[in-house]
Amino acid sequence: MTVVPEPPDILSPQFAADPYPAYRVLREHYPVVFHEGTASWLLSRYDDVERAFRDPVFTTDNYDWQLEPVHGGRTIVQMSGREHAVHRALVAPAFRGRELREKFLPVIERNARELIDRFRDARRADLVDEFATRFPVNVIVDMLGLDRTEHDRFHAWYAAVVGFFANLSQDPEVAEAGMRASRELAAYLLPVIHRRRDEPGTDLLSSLCTAEIDGTVMTDQDITSFVSLLLSAGGETTDKAIAGMFRNLLAHPDQLEAVRADRSLVPAAFAESLRFTPPLQMIMRQTAEDVPLDGGTIPAGATVTCLIGAANRDGTHYARPDTFDIHRADLTTANAFSAAADHLAFALGRHFCVGALLAKTEVEVGANQLLDAFTEMDFADGTPAADAGVFVRGPLRLDLSLTPAAG
Repeated sequence: MTVVPEPPDILSPQFAADPYPAYRVLREHYPVVFHEGTASWLLSRYDDVERAFRDPVFTTDNYDWQLEPVHGGRTIVQMSGREHAVHRALVAPAFRGRELREKFLPVIERNARELIDRFRDARRADLVDEFATRFPVNVIVDMLGLDRTEHDRFHAWYAAVVGFFANLSQDPEVAEAGMRASRELAAYLLPVIHRRRDEPGTDLLSSLCTAEIDGTVMTDQDITSFVSLLLSAGGETTDKAIAGMFRNLLAHPDQLEAVRADRSLVPAAFAESLRFTPPLQMIMRQTAEDVPLDGGTIPAGATVTCLIGAANRDGTHYARPDTFDIHRADLTTANAFSAAADHLAFALGRHFCVGALLAKTEVEVGANQLLDAFTEMDFADGTPAADAGVFVRGPLRLDLSLTPAAG
């Protein structure tokens, strides 16, 4: 007689230590289930999460209470219809194509090089603290054309805002720190925005100040809210993605050596890490009407937690889903950083991550420079670093032994 396990609690210490066994139980036995702790319905199967990202019946109205308070206003992830299309078009050009390659690629390359130079001659380093957590934040500050001496200040704001989103236990001190960082960031940005409106340059902040589509321009609050979103979402996912990718490769030395020998495999390694250990483990939506699914009906107005980490390990969609394999045939690298991706780490549909190509560029540059700088790298204590976090997940430390390249 088969014994069906109890529904797992995604706020439990066991889940935080390793969510993947719980994801398996949810997919197999509770694909649509109400979770008391988060007051939300959990979706864990690939097809259901994909639908939640694509079908307009799953709205982003939940962001009105989830994101708006800390970002200080509405952002593109809350918008829908024409409003969303116009505001996305206002910000998107900087994150793709020629503008990304010609204007911001040198910024990315310089920041990677400067951070690596700080520990290039070291025999041991924490890749998270020395590189991964600072690299994307520094890039964003420089893309915006802000004072480079403020990198540490922006990193502190970034950490506080990210802490706000990860605060599932609703610790009041963590919540207040996030709100305080949001206020300080807006106060810092507003006078700069006013100067850029009068005397625009070639930086991203100037582009946001001067962008116009069909008479629509971004207000001061639109810009400060978008920068807050960019700092938190763009920084956190890239931070965790770089650390997670290197941890996964180091845990599979044959695949690390394949990437070292053939750098065209870096995008495949990144895409597989996004599938295998996605930095953003869950995204919420809100239903506009009753939604019948195989496994239950979600009522109108309900909060839905889409478990990306579970969907990306769905055995009906991937062969050997619990195996890290940069050579897998069921993940198309050519599409992995577009709205046609066959993984869910960047969401899908109209709210597919606008910064996906920026993240890809940062990871490619960072990975190649790290591999060039160190001929050998391994876990300093011989064991893979564990992930931490629930909403967002990745290594808190990645202590490595390093062999610097000659010269």
